[in-house]
Amino acid sequence: MPADCANAEAGAIETDAVIVGAGPVGLFQVFELGLLEIKAHVVDSLAYPGGQCIELYPDKPIYDIPAVPVCTGQELTDSLLKQIEPFGATFHFGQEVTVVRKQADGRFYVETAKGTRLVARTVFIAGGVGSFQPRTLRVEGIDRFDGTQLFYRVRNPAQFAGKNLVIVGGGDSALDWTLNFVQDGPHKAHSVILVHRRDGFRAAPASVAKMRELCEAYEMQFVVGQVSGFEECDGRLTAVKVTGGDGVTRVMPLDMLLVFFGLSPKLGPIAEWGLELDRKQIAVDTEKFETSTPGIFAVGDINTYPGKKKLILSGFHEAALAAFGAAPYVFPDKRILLQYTTTSPKLHKVLGVESPVFD
Repeated sequence: MPADCANAEAGAIETDAVIVGAGPVGLFQVFELGLLEIKAHVVDSLAYPGGQCIELYPDKPIYDIPAVPVCTGQELTDSLLKQIEPFGATFHFGQEVTVVRKQADGRFYVETAKGTRLVARTVFIAGGVGSFQPRTLRVEGIDRFDGTQLFYRVRNPAQFAGKNLVIVGGGDSALDWTLNFVQDGPHKAHSVILVHRRDGFRAAPASVAKMRELCEAYEMQFVVGQVSGFEECDGRLTAVKVTGGDGVTRVMPLDMLLVFFGLSPKLGPIAEWGLELDRKQIAVDTEKFETSTPGIFAVGDINTYPGKKKLILSGFHEAALAAFGAAPYVFPDKRILLQYTTTSPKLHKVLGVESPVFD
């Protein structure tokens, strides 16, 4: 081993597992590992847990979590954080994992862009579809309003209440936020103009129908066209120019511009870790969800295998089997038995709950 590598690894934090990604599947991975008494550190490039659920739809309802009829992305994240409390996982937010390197002793050296260094017996990649970058509006000079009057994501809906909004896009995010800001509620805008390059939409038909209904009631406007320019005054964005298919350019006054062209997923450094990839996804087996590198597992939307379905509940299943697949690396001399949280006194102790008494 080169001297610089040895020096870097000498002072690293030692742990059983490193989980890359703190979305719902990454969080549930903490739980499944915890039941097997495997300690974990979790690293995420975002500044908070929740992954796609928080980044894309914190307030949108999710209906396909078993035994939970409906919850928002934020509620699901909060519940998972509560569930994993007994296991005391250590989180490293706002950090991107840049290095994953197998050591001579079989463990993995993991380093982040901020210099956090860990050595783990196993690694779990739960990075969703990678890091998200919004597809931006290609109008020269408009990027200087990014974060003040131009937004590609809605993090705080309250800041748009009472404003004149122009929303650009034709997918679910554009339609969902349009309806949110038009209809009565705490976030109702003063006015909303929806702009899309064509009359057809990629959004849910019910959302499109509701939008058209609101247009007919003169509660909002829909304009077919593309943003081709903008106007400003005293350093503030005051309007966008929208050019329609008829070649006519119209000026749309505004306070805020929201653009929803979708997010472009990027694997980032994961692509350089020597793992077998299939169309920018990590190939895994379906027994342990192990990658081409023994000891590294991939769960959730980041992985691929025959019959893969990109659902949160599928990721939960994968996390359970991956935990059992990892246990021999952490406890090579220990027989791992399947136990049930309903009846196992050992698991009750791990969870910090009292064992029930059955008559």
